[in-house]
Amino acid sequence: MAYDNTNRGALFKNERKEKETQPDYTGSLNVGGVDFFLDAWLKTAESGRKFMSVSVKRKEKQPEAAPAPKAPPQRQAPARGGFDDMADDIPFVLNTCMYEQKSSKERRMSRTEF
Repeated sequence: MAYDNTNRGALFKNERKEKETQPDYTGSLNVGGVDFFLDAWLKTAESGRKFMSVSVKRKEKQPEAAPAPKAPPQRQAPARGGFDDMADDIPFVLNTCMYEQKSSKERRMSRTEF
């Protein structure tokens, strides 16, 4: 059985360090099946505590992690010709016999009061 390196990594002392800007440690890291380069620098905080500053960069030519789910298609709103078509798009506006007995202008005024 092969060893599973998923969600694991390792750092090694950089034996080829020539400049102060180069990392003190280098290595690799795998997160969720995607490989990354890992660099670390030894630093000292103002308080005197030592710590590592790290940098992570994705390795090229790696298979993509599982693609993000596609968003459901957006429903386009129908073209509006005025207030008369509001009952089709807004669920709380009811078309009842009471509205049918009013004139167009009265219906528009009633619907804007909601």
